[in-house]
Amino acid sequence: MPTAGASSPAPPAAAAAAASASHRRRRSSRRRHPPPQRQPWCCSFALDPLSAAVHRSSPLPPRAAPSKHAAAAPPLSRRMRSPGRVSPIDDQACAGAASASSSARLSSVSECPPPPLPPPPPPRPRPPTRTPAVETLRLRLVSKGVVLEVAEVERVRAECKVVGRILGGGGGEVAVEGKVEVEAIREAVEMMLEDADEAAAMRRLSRAGVARAIGVLEVSFSLMFDRGVTNCLKYLEAVPWNEPEEEKIKSLLSQYPCNRSVSQDLFARLQPQEPSSSSAELVVELMDSITKGTNNNARKDLRTLVDGILSRTSIYIKSDEELDMKSIYSICHSCLNSLVELFGEASDLGSSGKTTISVGKGPHERICKQVENLAWLLQILIDRQMGEEFVDLWANQKTLTSLHQHVSPMVRYELSRISATIFIAMGSGKLHCTGSSRLGIFEAWFRPLLVDFGWLRKCPKGLNMATLEDGIGQALLTLTLKHQQVLFMEWFETFSGQGRECPNLMRAFQVWWRRSFVRSLGSSSSSS
Repeated sequence: MPTAGASSPAPPAAAAAAASASHRRRRSSRRRHPPPQRQPWCCSFALDPLSAAVHRSSPLPPRAAPSKHAAAAPPLSRRMRSPGRVSPIDDQACAGAASASSSARLSSVSECPPPPLPPPPPPRPRPPTRTPAVETLRLRLVSKGVVLEVAEVERVRAECKVVGRILGGGGGEVAVEGKVEVEAIREAVEMMLEDADEAAAMRRLSRAGVARAIGVLEVSFSLMFDRGVTNCLKYLEAVPWNEPEEEKIKSLLSQYPCNRSVSQDLFARLQPQEPSSSSAELVVELMDSITKGTNNNARKDLRTLVDGILSRTSIYIKSDEELDMKSIYSICHSCLNSLVELFGEASDLGSSGKTTISVGKGPHERICKQVENLAWLLQILIDRQMGEEFVDLWANQKTLTSLHQHVSPMVRYELSRISATIFIAMGSGKLHCTGSSRLGIFEAWFRPLLVDFGWLRKCPKGLNMATLEDGIGQALLTLTLKHQQVLFMEWFETFSGQGRECPNLMRAFQVWWRRSFVRSLGSSSSSS
């Protein structure tokens, strides 16, 4: 059987040896060529992470071709482990390709110029610049931050001396300082641009009102606008003002000089040129007119008006000028003379058998009127500390005291109203009378007052009965102890018969008793 030319397969032992030798060669090759070091990844907005890692790594030496038993390398995109590192690249071809692509990308970025910026927007056309120094007048209100432009510079410069002095022959800007209302200066400028028509100016100011006219007057004074000053003064002279507006007008006229012939009528409204009489003399004339009036309601209102003028805190009195005491007492004498005549008529009626008089008719109404006048005048004299003479005057009315008992009680008790006012003032210390004056008033009017006290209680007409009782007792205690005893004994007898129809003077009686007997006995016993 032929055997030449036939090759037998290698034994299994030889194949295993060859495979082991190949494996050792690969391991030794890997030891001789260590893998490249891993480079950290730096974030860059110019390159992607992959290109940056490839570009920074050093080129690898060529390797032996992998064996067919080695697993196929995964694609490049799957070898990225984290944003901070990149796995080593084993494939030299892939590394070369990546390096080439990176170089191409970098060269294209460095060579290409940046994209051109968008062209800037075209500048907006500016409005044509004005030349206010030549064409317009600008009035700048400093406190308001407002600018008023006027085109007719020539008319304003001709009317306003200040503008003509500052700007000269052209336009420009004038700063107006101070608290100036915009509408006031607008009215003044429009008045400059109008024709010199006084009626039109009066209508314009009338539409604006008094307050606006005062503002226009102030602007006209400041800008030396003479026609505006004249129009405002003529308008203000013809219209009424309130008190704040009056004070503003006075202030303007005192600050700025003006034509006296134009403002003469206005000054006559503000202050009298030649006062004919003083305020004190006028007040006395008013008092005399009130006492002679016939309407009771009007007289009452006018008395309240004069009391307000005479008050120490009155806003109508600016000086400390005192009233003429003689003139006031002259009015008192006139009222007393009328009162005596009326009581004479009442006593004649009483003697004829008519013991009643209708209230509000005949002499009773006129008696009430004169008593009210005397009580009012007496209160003014007491407040002015001039009432001591009235005490003597009232104590010497012998005719009235004699007629008192012949007149009806509903008429005669009016006289006790004046006596009550005197006793209250004496008991409170408002009247500083001498001892003889105090004794005279008690001797003349104490007994009539005890008789009329019941009628005063029924018709007090403003009298406080408790104050009256206290005033009578305190005034009585200012007399000597001898005179006090006589008067207190008379009161004791009357009070025991009339009760509450008589004033209650028990407290003052106790004081007199202690002073007269208890204290005197104590002093005498201690001395013995």
